[in-house]
Amino acid sequence: MIQVQLIEELKNNIKEAKFSNKSIGFVPTMGYLHEGHMSLVKQARRENDYVVMSIFVNPAQFGPNEDLAKYPRDLQRDSKMAKEAGVDLLFFPQVNEMYPQDGGISIQAGTQANILCGSSRPGHFDGVLKVVTKLFHLVEPKTVYFGQKDAQQLAIIETLVKDYNFPLEVRRVETVREPDGLAKSSRNVFLSPKERSEAPMIRKAIKLGHEHFKLNQDIARAKQITIQHIEDNISGKIDYVELLSYPSLTNDLLNDTDVILAVAVFFENVRLIDNMMWNIKERY
Repeated sequence: MIQVQLIEELKNNIKEAKFSNKSIGFVPTMGYLHEGHMSLVKQARRENDYVVMSIFVNPAQFGPNEDLAKYPRDLQRDSKMAKEAGVDLLFFPQVNEMYPQDGGISIQAGTQANILCGSSRPGHFDGVLKVVTKLFHLVEPKTVYFGQKDAQQLAIIETLVKDYNFPLEVRRVETVREPDGLAKSSRNVFLSPKERSEAPMIRKAIKLGHEHFKLNQDIARAKQITIQHIEDNISGKIDYVELLSYPSLTNDLLNDTDVILAVAVFFENVRLIDNMMWNIKERY
C-alpha cells in the first residue's frame, strides 16, 4: 500500500493508475476506522482495480461549539487496517495541504441540510461538500463509497453529484452493526457502560416504527411508536425522529419513492444516529 500526504504525490499516483486503465474506487473517511469503513473498502475492492482511501479530519465541517481536537485519531492503526483490507493508496493530508488559502468561494448545501442533523449543526454540510468536492477532483474516481448510517450526508452528496454532473457514481453501502444491532461508529467509545447497554434500543425502536408504517402508512403513528420505545428504554434525550422521502428529505412521500426513518439521540458525551430505508411500495 502506498501512503502519501501531499496532493502532488496523490495526483502522480492517480495519473499512473489511469495510464494503466485502472478503474478507481474511492473511500473518503475521517479515520479511526472500524468495520463500517472496512465494508466500504470491501465493496470498492470488489468493484474496482485500484482503491484509494483518504483519512482527513475535516475542520470545515466542525462548528464553533464542536471540539475538533477531541475527534479520535490513530493513524498507525488506521494504516494497518487499510493495508489489510486491500487499499492501494492511502492519502492522509494535513490541514494546510487541503486548505492552503481561503479565496472566499464557498459551496452551500441546499434545503436538505436544514433538517435532521443539519438543524443543530449549521454549516456542517457546507464543510462536507467543500472537502468532498476537493477530494473528488483530486482522486478522479469512477465510484465513491459512503455508508447509509450517515444518510443525510449521503443524500446531500448524491444531490451534489447529480446536480453538478460529477463524472462518478455514488454507491450506498449498508450500515455495519454490532451483534446487538448498534450501528458501528467511532463515537461509540464515548458511551458509558449503561449507555452502551441501552443504545441498541435505537435500532429496535426504528424497526417498530418501520413495521407499523408498512402495515398502516401512518407517518405520525410510526414516528410516535419509535419515540415511545426510545423514551421507555433509553436514558438519553431524543434529538429527532423523522420519516421522510429519500434522498430529497421532504415530507412528500410518493408511491414510487424510497423513504427513511431517521433517529438521533443525545447521550451524556455523544450523539448517536441511525436509520432505516425502504421503498414505500413494500408490504408484508
